Amino acid sequence: MRILIVEDEKDLAAVLSELLEMEGYYTDISNDGESGLDNALSGIYDMIILDIMLPKMDGIEVLSQIRKNNISIPVLMLTAKSEIEDKVYGLDNGADDYLTKPFNSKELLARIRALSRRKEKTLVEENMSFADITLDKSTYEILKDTQKIKLSKKEYDLIELLILNYGKVVSKESLVMKIWGYDTDVEYNSIEVYISFLRKKLKAVGSQIHISTARGRGYTIKENKNG
Repeated sequence: MRILIVEDEKDLAAVLSELLEMEGYYTDISNDGESGLDNALSGIYDMIILDIMLPKMDGIEVLSQIRKNNISIPVLMLTAKSEIEDKVYGLDNGADDYLTKPFNSKELLARIRALSRRKEKTLVEENMSFADITLDKSTYEILKDTQKIKLSKKEYDLIELLILNYGKVVSKESLVMKIWGYDTDVEYNSIEVYISFLRKKLKAVGSQIHISTARGRGYTIKENKNG
């Protein structure tokens, strides 16, 4: 799991990063709201820890922009404020949980685990439909009418990520970090191989979906409505 920490207190951000990486998470740090939003919109993160008081753009505005861009990953808000109104305001604007500074590291980790379980439960229970296909999360299959075909885990993750970013070009860098992880040594031509597999399997079930190559940038998914 990859977690984005958006926190302007650099010492606290470093401590959080070290704590989370000791627990097996990958982390990145942004020290202001603008860079935090830019990183969040990349689509490579599984969770965001977001401080409410930030320079350049406050945490509530960052959160609002994240949700406006249809990014539904869990967001845990951090704040030095303890008033109920502030917590309600954050939750009403799309936060999934709230933690008031100073906090206990064990409580932070417990909340992260809880948010992670909630996200995984939702993904397992909900199949994803797009254009003329359905992705079955439990079997890693593409379903179309009476046709179905099995995907590998990496193939499934690739097409799911492309669908979640429908209308956008997803860079090879984003695909590598999201699916293989930050420290992987996988080469970009491996992604091209998996994309080729996906194209053949979509064709095998008669889908009108097409994965296009944006030369020099990455890939985008679209529906060929003209057949």
